[in-house]
Amino acid sequence: MRRTVVGTLALAALTSLGLAGQVFAGGDGETPPTAAGHVEKTFLIPSSDGYGVADCLTSPGSECGKTVANAWCEAQGYAAAGSFGTAAAEDYTGAIDQPRVTKQADRPIRITCQD
Repeated sequence: MRRTVVGTLALAALTSLGLAGQVFAGGDGETPPTAAGHVEKTFLIPSSDGYGVADCLTSPGSECGKTVANAWCEAQGYAAAGSFGTAAAEDYTGAIDQPRVTKQADRPIRITCQD
């Protein structure tokens, strides 16, 4: 009798938490459990955005760049920046007909954010 009451209470607690289906599903024994998807998004920011952080973000391995990139990603709802730097020409050209930007200083800044 005591086990039945405890089992019933445990099942009620799991059901209220929405976990009963996960506990009793068990899987097929062959398919590995899937992990949460890795979400990543790249933002292109004009180098003349007015904030004055282009020098930090375009210097490879820069501590101030890492801080600024992480703050940007957090403001966009992501956990942290995976990478940052000057965007390559193929990252921002080709969508519309425009002359290619040739000067390094005129290229947009790329920040890749991830969860």
